[in-house]
Amino acid sequence: MKLLEEKIRKDGIVIGTDILKVDSFLNHKIDVALAQEMGKAFAKKFAGRGINKILTVESSGIGLSCIAAQYFDNAEVVFAKKNKAKTTQNDSVYTADVYSFTRAVTNEIRISKKYLTSEDTVLILDDFMAMGGAANGLISIAEQAGAKVAGIAICIEKGFQGGGDKLRAQGYDLCSLAIIDSMDENEGIVFRENDN
Repeated sequence: MKLLEEKIRKDGIVIGTDILKVDSFLNHKIDVALAQEMGKAFAKKFAGRGINKILTVESSGIGLSCIAAQYFDNAEVVFAKKNKAKTTQNDSVYTADVYSFTRAVTNEIRISKKYLTSEDTVLILDDFMAMGGAANGLISIAEQAGAKVAGIAICIEKGFQGGGDKLRAQGYDLCSLAIIDSMDENEGIVFRENDN
């Protein structure tokens, strides 16, 4: 998606060779007009698949998923929580461990069994993909629920870290709107040719 690539070049900040800071428009402050265009692109890509739930992980994916959901017929947003609430019983949730590359921590994510069932067809949506931790965790939760994964929608994929390529090799339909093949503070960003 050229619009997203241009925004990354203009406002993204490369730190070293593996961190891209996009908090000015994607995951701290949201450029709503850009998010709407990304939502439309995801809806076009995954049209006709019967998606009734968009799954994401708190917190960065929530706003983007809510914006995207309006372009899917009757889709609800369900987000995995990272912190256990006192009101949650262990047997009432699906869980998975997710490693965050950016924060270098592993979180146990959870979704209530009330909100995800074998009747659901889901789209997994997230702002970033590095090694695929969040997507794999959400896939695991969907499998535990017996839900069908119709696809994976990622705004920015760091292709050089391999998470997306592994998921594609497993047969998942993964749509990343911008795929970065390399980046460097001095040399800038190289985007992969991408039809999305």
